[in-house]
Amino acid sequence: MHMAKSPDIGLGQTILKRAEMSPLERAITFEGHSLTYDQLSLRVRKISAVLKDMDINKGDRVGYIGLNHPSFLEVLYACGCLGAIFVPINFRLTGSEIRFIANDAGLKVMFADQTMTSLVDDERSNLQCGRYLSVESKASNWEFFPELIDNKDPLEHFGQISADDIALIMYTSGTTGLPKGAMLTHGNLFWNAVNVAFSENNMQTATLTCAPLFHIGGLNVTTLISLACGIEVILHRNFEPGQVLKDLEKYRVSTMFGAPTMFLLMSQHENFATTDLSHILSVTVGGAPVPVPLIETYGARGISFCQGYGLTETAPYASILASHLASEKIGSAGRSPLYTDICIVDSENKPLSAGERGEVCIRGPNVMKGYWNRPEATAEVIDENGWFHSGDIGYLDEDGFLYLCDRLKDMIISGGENVYPAEVENILYAHEAIFEVAIIGQPDPKWGEAVVAVVVLQPDADLQLEGLRNFASSQLARFKLPTRLYFVDVLPRNPAGKVQKFVLRKQLVQ
Repeated sequence: MHMAKSPDIGLGQTILKRAEMSPLERAITFEGHSLTYDQLSLRVRKISAVLKDMDINKGDRVGYIGLNHPSFLEVLYACGCLGAIFVPINFRLTGSEIRFIANDAGLKVMFADQTMTSLVDDERSNLQCGRYLSVESKASNWEFFPELIDNKDPLEHFGQISADDIALIMYTSGTTGLPKGAMLTHGNLFWNAVNVAFSENNMQTATLTCAPLFHIGGLNVTTLISLACGIEVILHRNFEPGQVLKDLEKYRVSTMFGAPTMFLLMSQHENFATTDLSHILSVTVGGAPVPVPLIETYGARGISFCQGYGLTETAPYASILASHLASEKIGSAGRSPLYTDICIVDSENKPLSAGERGEVCIRGPNVMKGYWNRPEATAEVIDENGWFHSGDIGYLDEDGFLYLCDRLKDMIISGGENVYPAEVENILYAHEAIFEVAIIGQPDPKWGEAVVAVVVLQPDADLQLEGLRNFASSQLARFKLPTRLYFVDVLPRNPAGKVQKFVLRKQLVQ
């Protein structure tokens, strides 16, 4: 008897099949140059052949560090075809942070663009990586990726990928200071796409991607979903408000994803009022709640925000607030999508009723497999019933809409980037002028939250903000460096000796 095999929902297979369906449609447009789906498919199959020649097989890890570029997506899809695991690395990190991730993931190959090759070179003697490929410009000691692809015969046959196979490891900064790699499977990415498709489908003409692809938001809120649907992605190397406005009009884009800061900077640009935005269905925003004045500014241009809440570990959508509810449910992160559930629990893991605050937990096929090589950390966040414990505090209203109140872990979100105070504090404690330090977030009109250092000085010591930033700049990415500095005589602590950051926040507001 013939048994029907389950469909291959792997990333690689998806894009190859899409190319069969939409061969001549434009897939990716980057800096004036477009690739059709057919051309993209050919490149993906050639890259798969290049990787196979490098002995990259199922389960092997392939790293990529650089600004947004078509190669990022092509290598991701090629890894998907082979069952290899793609590891995107935040290009804002320092050498020591990159070294930790590369060695923790056990990368066999590292791809980098011209902005990152020298930083990787500085760490090479500490890396276990075997091959280094430069994606755009030639660099000494780097293989030139475009030349390797040029004369390669495309790979024709691939093995079956199962939904539970790991597609990518995405590193998320740890509260203890060391980042953890969230293992996202092909199934996680697929079910996130299904959840979005059955919620608000604003990807219809073209999608603009200017948020970094190494973030789950930049990669999987609109980009991968649009490409699977046969919709053109206008890819920007990085975010530049004037260029974004120009291309929204030029390519008649129907949506883009960004952090609130990005939409604020666009609204402040001199061309905002004169840019034709009539084809935008809604814009998708994440990373922080959208301030009401910003909702009103875009509303006056006929544009609504589709807001959501999610994490790297949930691929990312845990909840979606449909754009038509943006002004009715101000401050809400929305409801859980079709195939994902949310509950709020107390400290004993007991469910709470509407209006009661507790930890936000998420369950569904979009929840990660776990943290790479960290079974204990995985067990801490995914309970025996499959609920992922987010570390965020929130409540559900009577209609099941989620509202976020605070973060158990005091995480700061600055310009859409997660900053974990413990990581910053560990570095700053080494400064000779500092006796004690606490890092907290303060509201900031541009970045959402500012990184604030509250310091108890050593006797007779002196400290300036600039000196503090210079001290930490070699070990911390720029977005993690404090932008404000306050001095106190003593840090408030609870009876167990833990710093009470909520007390500090209150003190600094007065």
